[in-house]
Amino acid sequence: MEQKHPLPPFTLETAKQKIQMAEDAWNSQNPEKVSLAYTIDSEWRNRSTFVNGREEIVNFLADKWKRELNYKLKKEYWAHAENRIAVRFEYEYQTKEGKWFRAYGNENWEFDENGLMEKRYASINDLEINESERHL
Repeated sequence: MEQKHPLPPFTLETAKQKIQMAEDAWNSQNPEKVSLAYTIDSEWRNRSTFVNGREEIVNFLADKWKRELNYKLKKEYWAHAENRIAVRFEYEYQTKEGKWFRAYGNENWEFDENGLMEKRYASINDLEINESERHL
């Protein structure tokens, strides 16, 4: 049976550990590695895009990181209960045209008993910034 520790139910310590693991994986910009934290049939809402399953996750992230250059992400604990974790996040990226953006928002995560994320709902806003305004 495939497992991704720590497993639910989460404590404050294990929720923060799970968040750090997600941040590290996303900052690797390795779609295959990131996808392994999700169930085979994981459901996402990312802005107005709906993604279902690991194969779509890999494709979505590969396309994302082709467009979002010099990507850097920071996630912060918001809340947790049982098998759910909520995070606040921000990330910065640069377009091929050289423009910088900061994306920020909230995510709600739900995990199965094996510690794999079943559902990820992300509300995200993008703000164009000057390079001098970067802080990640």
